[in-house]
Amino acid sequence: MHGPADGPLVVAVHGMGDTRGTWRFLVPLLVEQGLRVATLDVRGHGASSTGWPSYTPRAVGDDVIALIRHLGGGPAVVIGNSSGTASAIWAAAEAPDLVSAIVLEATFIAPMQMSPLLRLVSWPVLRSATLFAKVFHPSLYKAGKPADLAEYTTALRRTLAEPGRMAAVRGVMGDKEECHDRIPELRCPVLVVMGTADSDYPDARAEARTAERVIGAHTRTDVLLLDGAGHYPHAEVPAATAEGVAAFLSGVTRA
Repeated sequence: MHGPADGPLVVAVHGMGDTRGTWRFLVPLLVEQGLRVATLDVRGHGASSTGWPSYTPRAVGDDVIALIRHLGGGPAVVIGNSSGTASAIWAAAEAPDLVSAIVLEATFIAPMQMSPLLRLVSWPVLRSATLFAKVFHPSLYKAGKPADLAEYTTALRRTLAEPGRMAAVRGVMGDKEECHDRIPELRCPVLVVMGTADSDYPDARAEARTAERVIGAHTRTDVLLLDGAGHYPHAEVPAATAEGVAAFLSGVTRA
């Protein structure tokens, strides 16, 4: 937990294969805005245990709800990155009284299309701690790599090499559609954050606009496009990310 005890609560949920350490640059910037920030290692990741019956975004979303209740019941802003965005959507729909807003960074709203080649390449990456942490993960940074990235990915590889970790990584890729099906239930404000150079999408700007259209049909939805950033804007361009998120939250947490 970081920040003032009386600050509005923010819960940050990392994506597939990552750890709560991914938020190390964004958290202090949000704390400067008076926010109280909690980060967690999702099931099977980081310091979390393995052997869970499910690692799906829905299961992680239920964990987020449990954490908010544990921390006093919020309401909280939930920030999700990548697969964590589906968990944020689930939490907001499942417990609307506990979630005041959600921030979806590098979200997947349009059906993801993988070429046969990409599917072939993804098979070994999702089964090798070294390939995931030292090859795939660093490749998603487009606006410059953090100075400590080599150290971070070395620690990430060490953790992912533990028994059961890569199974958890693959499990997080579970049925996101179950979470997305609950978008019509959303009533809290939503901010979509997208790096324009995110290589996980054929067109990151178009993906952001799709999210704006689909989610915006049901609730207020804003978009923050970060030029040149990749899949981890919070670590690539933390100051710009924090500024945009704080501006959005200023009208939500202090309204």
